[in-house]
Amino acid sequence: MTLQPTSTSFAGYEPLFTQAERRRFQRVNIDLFGRYMLESRSEHHCQTVDVSLGGIRLFAPVKPKIAERIIVYIDALGRFSGDVVQVHAEGFSMTIHVPAQRREMLADKLTWFANRLALNLTDQRRHERIVPFQKWAILRSTGGGEHIVKILDLSSSGVSVEANTLPAIGDRVSIGKSSATVVRHLDCGFAAEFVDSFHPGEIDEATRL
Repeated sequence: MTLQPTSTSFAGYEPLFTQAERRRFQRVNIDLFGRYMLESRSEHHCQTVDVSLGGIRLFAPVKPKIAERIIVYIDALGRFSGDVVQVHAEGFSMTIHVPAQRREMLADKLTWFANRLALNLTDQRRHERIVPFQKWAILRSTGGGEHIVKILDLSSSGVSVEANTLPAIGDRVSIGKSSATVVRHLDCGFAAEFVDSFHPGEIDEATRL
């Protein structure tokens, strides 16, 4: 899991965005993978060059048209829609429309990535994890029991849940509609890997298992 700071008060952490800078759309050079969908409904892999609160520049194999409406999902940042404003040799740049309730969250994430090297923090999971809006799901075990669990976070490859009942490591369970294998126990629950991983761009904060 990428360990994102919950406070900006410790040594070495430099706030990236002041309130004024959040409005000026300061760009952050970060290297994240994702997928984008053209108006033709075709989907393609992409990689970020830089991101701001108002736009994204992407390495992308298939070029859209200027002013084309694009939907993009970026690992660790989520899903955005916007319009193409520039097409270049290696990809394109697009605006992103960020609702007010997500703007502070995106600013915090960009601040985190900008400060990550200075703080000497590293990723420890194969895939970036997100916290879904819908946190409750039904856990079904091989023995037929059903329990309500709280989803702590999820990624394209797995999920961590808070649960009163702990299946054994290696057990096959169902969390919502997704089958998974328990891989370790946590202080408050367990972590499991999906039997069929999601493809990049298939999950975001609105995903319900």
